[in-house]
Amino acid sequence: MSVEKAIERLSQRFGAQLSVSLPVRRQHGQNESHFDEALPDAVVFVENTQDVSDLLRICNAENCPVTPWGAGTALEGQHLPVFGGISLNMMALNQIVEISPEDMRVTVQPGMTRMSLNEELRATGLFFSVDPGADASIGGMLATRASGTTTVRYGTIADNVLALEVALADGQIIRTGTHAQKSAAGYDLTALMVGSEGTLGVITEATLRLHGVAEAVSAASCAFETISDAVQTVMLTMQMGVPIARIELLDESYIEAVNANANLGLPAKTHLFFEFHGSETGVCEQAETVRGIAEEFGGGVFTWSANTDARKALWKARHSAYEAMMAQYPGHTSLVTDICVPVSKLAAAIEFARHEIADSSINGAIVGHVGDGNFHAQLMLREGSQDDLTEAKRLADLIAEFALQHRGTVTGEHGVGLGKQQLLSLEHGGAVDVMRAVKSQLDPRNILNPGKIFENA
Repeated sequence: MSVEKAIERLSQRFGAQLSVSLPVRRQHGQNESHFDEALPDAVVFVENTQDVSDLLRICNAENCPVTPWGAGTALEGQHLPVFGGISLNMMALNQIVEISPEDMRVTVQPGMTRMSLNEELRATGLFFSVDPGADASIGGMLATRASGTTTVRYGTIADNVLALEVALADGQIIRTGTHAQKSAAGYDLTALMVGSEGTLGVITEATLRLHGVAEAVSAASCAFETISDAVQTVMLTMQMGVPIARIELLDESYIEAVNANANLGLPAKTHLFFEFHGSETGVCEQAETVRGIAEEFGGGVFTWSANTDARKALWKARHSAYEAMMAQYPGHTSLVTDICVPVSKLAAAIEFARHEIADSSINGAIVGHVGDGNFHAQLMLREGSQDDLTEAKRLADLIAEFALQHRGTVTGEHGVGLGKQQLLSLEHGGAVDVMRAVKSQLDPRNILNPGKIFENA
């Protein structure tokens, strides 16, 4: 490995686009979770696809690690350069390449964030549906196979990508997929790249599906005495075919935190938050159907509103739940884990997680995209406490093992990254060897985001 030689060559190629300053390196070596700081040896701010190709060609020749960096919001440390080398900052690639309203698609560069994209799309009457909460970059969302609050109706990002442009480890540029709605031609390389966490290639362009903005949107909330009652409400709602756009569960710990942070004044009980999309008549009918289901399972007051400000306040509180918990525990950091199980097993999974957290030496809260069986546990750790970190990792492993025992997955959203490598083999067994073989074929020198996904990588 010759990082020094790579930096020398990159400096000649990129000039002021390359930085070795400590503040810039530290910006690219930090994370929002519990992982240690990991500094790159240099940061390169690329401006186009050719820059990415040239950088990879040089780094591959010099056997120098390259870690793509977007908005830096990943929760499993995917953006951390744990072996040093180059942090590849993609955020200047932030333009829309093409909008095709009649085909309901858009082609974008990977540094564009989801909120910026939807702002640009506003005049078209279309929107990009995937909403993981954070204002993540599109490239990062693709790399981690993001989903979020709207998945129950509109699908994950994997369901909403048609084609990619990708730079491979040796600098070769390939295109996967087409602008057609479907294809039966060859291997699905688009699906292979989505969720690969920057270990197989660097996404430099993406063509995405768009959806029509609904005529009417409304939101509701309802409190429940038990997790089981809330999840039973979710299950019956889905079974009855209500085309619900969002259905989120927050346990009482999260409700207490968002009440304090956003002054919502909700009862300190487990809640479901709902959102309905459709016609004026349709959203009213959806809300009334769900109200009846919630009442059947002992739901409290069903607070429903089509008022835009009320709806935005509810979802702002939901999206800021992580920050609300952090505000509740000054002097703490957190480990955030997620699993996904069949919806029929969701209540048992959440109750198991809540019981284990309550019996542990640390505090935590649970929030879930319950319409698709996915939930997150935010475990609070005293800053610098190794005991708390050890306990949180133990809890995260227990929750993941419960998911596997019930035919679920150890991560529905966050990806493997640094935190769940040891769990990958438990979920996939011998298939991990096939994954390693694909990695070796596409990146034989292991320069692309080394140390992620696979143990001892």
